[in-house]
Amino acid sequence: MDAEADPPTRSRTERHKCFACYKQFKKKEHLVEHMKISYHTPHQPKCGVCQKHCKSYESLRNHLTGPLSRASCSRTFSAQGSVDEKHTTKDAKAIAFNCVMVGGGTDGSLDLCARVCLVDEDEDIIFHTYVQPQSTVTDYRYEITGLTEEHLRNSKSHKEVQDKILEILYNGESARRLMSDSGKARLLVGHDLKHGLDCLRINYPGHLLRDTAKYRPLLKTNLVSHSLKYLTKTYLGYNIQTGEHDPYVDCVSVMRLYKRMRAQDHQVNGIGTPNSDSGFESQKAEELENMTPDELYQLSKSNYKCWCLDSKKAAGPVDF
Repeated sequence: MDAEADPPTRSRTERHKCFACYKQFKKKEHLVEHMKISYHTPHQPKCGVCQKHCKSYESLRNHLTGPLSRASCSRTFSAQGSVDEKHTTKDAKAIAFNCVMVGGGTDGSLDLCARVCLVDEDEDIIFHTYVQPQSTVTDYRYEITGLTEEHLRNSKSHKEVQDKILEILYNGESARRLMSDSGKARLLVGHDLKHGLDCLRINYPGHLLRDTAKYRPLLKTNLVSHSLKYLTKTYLGYNIQTGEHDPYVDCVSVMRLYKRMRAQDHQVNGIGTPNSDSGFESQKAEELENMTPDELYQLSKSNYKCWCLDSKKAAGPVDF
């Protein structure tokens, strides 16, 4: 009797895998659309084991240690742990800023700046003072601020504090040159900077702000901000704001977070650097679909400015 013929083999549908995050798609055009909106570049947080790109460090932690973590990466990460970074020795240019708010208005919910602290990259205090609120204080929020009426009795006026802060930040630079990245003006580092600056009625150029509440790699997976307390515990390993809020301690925390992010070593080599023109718009759909995943990755650009670009010489990478 003739041998039974082998059953016909079922051909598998070809899958198209993203070069950066490893998502797979049935159709090449779907991969192309994914690349257009994912902004994959070397600036994204990346697994040190499998090299997968993640949207944020929280996403990376879930990949390494979460309930649905990748087993091989989780084992390697557990065995090796994180890699300590080396901070750059670039000339100090950033200033950390924090202010303490008391309450105004009939219900005490109006934030009024009552204390300000500025710290340099060496964690030395540059400016620290009490501020005379511009409205009547109805709630000193003593349990959090530690402030009383006595602290503000002989405090500096709002205008004096404004002028001093701007003098420090301008660093001798003229106002008309503030829009230049090559000027002497200082970078301002903080957490939820806009709120603090608005309370002091200070307007400072956005390209000189480094906000740990807005920096994309430090956001939650849904792109909502973490608290400074959470970021400090998670990325620096110690607790803050357990009682009264000390503006100096908060300044040190945001400066350390900034320097840690700035110290990342991203090999850009012309690949999708922030503010560069994306190559997707200049290519026809047919041309994009004929490209390899790696070639599509080369066209991608970042949708935020990575803080590593603040440093001429970045140091070793960090795994989270």
